[in-house]
Amino acid sequence: MQLGAFSISLAVKDLQVSKDFYRKLGFDDFGGADEHGFAIMKSGSTVIGLFQGMFEDNILTFNPGWTSDAQPFDPFDDVRDIKAKLKAAGIDVHQEQGGDEGPASFLVTDPDGNAILIDQHR
Repeated sequence: MQLGAFSISLAVKDLQVSKDFYRKLGFDDFGGADEHGFAIMKSGSTVIGLFQGMFEDNILTFNPGWTSDAQPFDPFDDVRDIKAKLKAAGIDVHQEQGGDEGPASFLVTDPDGNAILIDQHR
């Protein structure tokens, strides 16, 4: 199963302070929208998302169909196929969003309570 590009989504208290900190660590602005409370930053192939006021805890994020450069690639495992495989394996899937094709997402939680978002944009 290919989960796609990986990033960590960090719940931050102050977006600008966090952006400044990660810039000092060598991250560059890659995407996002400050006015909507989020920024995507990149250092080499490492991608982090900074999210102010969107969720309480940090989330591991996978984007089926995307590279770490936010470019589409084919073939890829569709989010609905990944979800079906996880459900068949006995993993609880929650916060499902999307229709029968195109963008969709869902969350799973690992045994230690870490949230994992599978978020397909295409």
